[in-house]
Amino acid sequence: MSNDSCGYLLDHNCFVLVCLSISQANAASGMAVHDDCKLRFLELKTKRTHRFIVFKIEENQKQVIVEKLGEPAQGYEDFAACLPPNECRYAIYDFEFLTEGNIPKSRIFFIACCSWKCTCWRARQVP
Repeated sequence: MSNDSCGYLLDHNCFVLVCLSISQANAASGMAVHDDCKLRFLELKTKRTHRFIVFKIEENQKQVIVEKLGEPAQGYEDFAACLPPNECRYAIYDFEFLTEGNIPKSRIFFIACCSWKCTCWRARQVP
């Protein structure tokens, strides 16, 4: 995976970061990541036991925690419905598709979702 981060606007509230490695995300933020986040991501990646994982920042504990796990049969509509309208969330989504030759493939996306009305995102200076 590339060390450069790049992104695409998914809709008005979600920004997809396609080229961000998990280790980079934790390195400079100053925010701890609960072990369950890493475990659930590995389950999604290797066993395909989840369609998506929604993460939230637990401000009191200063760490990222798992808020919601999507079942493999759930789709994007289910994922979008579980996002709160005025709060920020981060998610991993396992997108399955067929190529032009009808070969099943999947890609895992890291998504940052936040309402434009939300005031929970703060600018942080990283040393």
